[in-house]
Amino acid sequence: MQNRRDFLKKASIMLAGGVAAPLLSSCGGKTTSTTASTEETAVAATEAVAKRIGLQLYSLRDMVKEDGIKAVLETVAKMGYKHLETASYNDGLIYGLPPAEFKKMVDDLGMRCTSAHLGQSITKTNEAEVMAWWDKAVEAHNELGVKYMVQPSLDITKNTTIDDMKMYCDYFNAVGYKTAAASIAFGYHNHDFEFKFKFEDKYAYDYLLDNVSKNHVFFQMDVYWVMMGGLDPVQYLKDRPSQFKTIHIKDEKEIGASGQMDFKPIFEQMKANNVKDWYVEVEQYTNNDPVASVQESFDFLNNADYVY
Repeated sequence: MQNRRDFLKKASIMLAGGVAAPLLSSCGGKTTSTTASTEETAVAATEAVAKRIGLQLYSLRDMVKEDGIKAVLETVAKMGYKHLETASYNDGLIYGLPPAEFKKMVDDLGMRCTSAHLGQSITKTNEAEVMAWWDKAVEAHNELGVKYMVQPSLDITKNTTIDDMKMYCDYFNAVGYKTAAASIAFGYHNHDFEFKFKFEDKYAYDYLLDNVSKNHVFFQMDVYWVMMGGLDPVQYLKDRPSQFKTIHIKDEKEIGASGQMDFKPIFEQMKANNVKDWYVEVEQYTNNDPVASVQESFDFLNNADYVY
């Protein structure tokens, strides 16, 4: 099995070859290219830059623990990812770093941190504590410069009541007001359990969609988990175009590897809805090599003509 260091070495060589300018020669007073015309090269470069392939850094969580966030960011930048979503916040720090320091690290590598996953469990007795936590979190992420703050999950089980669901909606609305004051949008990321339980004859997901303040709470659709829940991500995008501001592009393992996910109509509807930000998330790896899996996912999307 190819180890991570061998993979990175090969990736660096390919990257260096991929950005080399085409050789030009003069023939009959005309400048020609041995590869492609200047115009074709410019068009190709523009198309490559236009693809907004983002990455949820949770995809490389083990590498963060082993090698540190700086090594992870350098690896991701070499792959070609430009937009990042974080998955580590604690007491004002992003991956253990002050927000300004983490932001500079990302910016210096030519990337942008546009979104963050973080959240708290709300109960009937801890509201004041949770809201104080969010005050500090908003301050930190405002300094980081993200566009979105996303709660990655909720505690929805067979024991959840309709009163709990109402409390969750009120909670999301309250957090959304806080983030809006810092010009940050607040959202919720789904799994498949939101499609296992119903409230007032609606899936938990639809109940949340219908009962939050649409001006202060958006939804980050994880297309794989919607599919695993037995629903159609494209239909959700068609039915509720204004509520999905960001998307998680996910598969069973590497993007495109399972054959279960038809990403073309998803991207077509995302584009029709003017969804500007989306992030790859890889949670399982075919050869137990997260770096190779994340690179494979980037390559699949970068080579797909329907990806923007």
